[in-house]
Amino acid sequence: MYRILVTNDDGIYAAGLRAAARSVEGLGEVVVVAPSGQRSGVGRSVSVFEPLRAASVTMNGFRAYAVSGTPTDSVIIGIFSIMKGQLPDLAVSGINIGENISTDTVTTSGTIGAAIEAASYGVPSIAASIQVVDQGDKFDSHVTKYEFEAAVGLVRRIAARVLERGLPEGVDILNVNLPVNASEDTEIVITRLARKIFRTSVQERSDPRGRPYYWIDGDLICRERQGTDVRAVYQDAKISITPLTIDSTARVDFREISDLIG
Repeated sequence: MYRILVTNDDGIYAAGLRAAARSVEGLGEVVVVAPSGQRSGVGRSVSVFEPLRAASVTMNGFRAYAVSGTPTDSVIIGIFSIMKGQLPDLAVSGINIGENISTDTVTTSGTIGAAIEAASYGVPSIAASIQVVDQGDKFDSHVTKYEFEAAVGLVRRIAARVLERGLPEGVDILNVNLPVNASEDTEIVITRLARKIFRTSVQERSDPRGRPYYWIDGDLICRERQGTDVRAVYQDAKISITPLTIDSTARVDFREISDLIG
């Protein structure tokens, strides 16, 4: 029987996590291990300076655990403690409330971070996210206005095939992003990462004692070139699937780097 690890960064009680578990129900033994609370934007951070706790919770019939750490911590605890070091055959991270597109979000997303951690052990991984209307919804684990059915059906189809065939050589993660109001009829395109999605800015303010503090902010860049994930989701309202590799080595002739060394 296949073993499937399900996790997220929105927390153990997020509706998207329940949807992710449903998407692979019946495909194998499903184990859900996720942060005990909202941990968006933490990337692949690991808790190395404090102990972690894992509590068994009830989640719609699934074997589930809440971890007092990051999404990456959850994957580590899931594999090496709860699953006793037996690698799962598939990891599913999500279904995240908030699109994870472009290098901006892929390198900061806890959803992607969890998928990367699983992939680092050779586990084929799927990260799934849905676009939000209000960017503030990305940080509200209790938001209920989003529908997951299209994502559930798509993730299930992909998961079944990945379990059967594996991922193509050189691909570690499939990053799936659905536009708002996607349906089973929404067109799917294979994309590359856009370079940016945020036009970064910093707001400087003063606290009641006159000391400065800073709030990182930024407007969305919603227009991008053909073939990118940002273009697919924001401009064309299509489902974007981006194959990712955890090998960040630049594809360059190494002699060009040697020339820089002298």
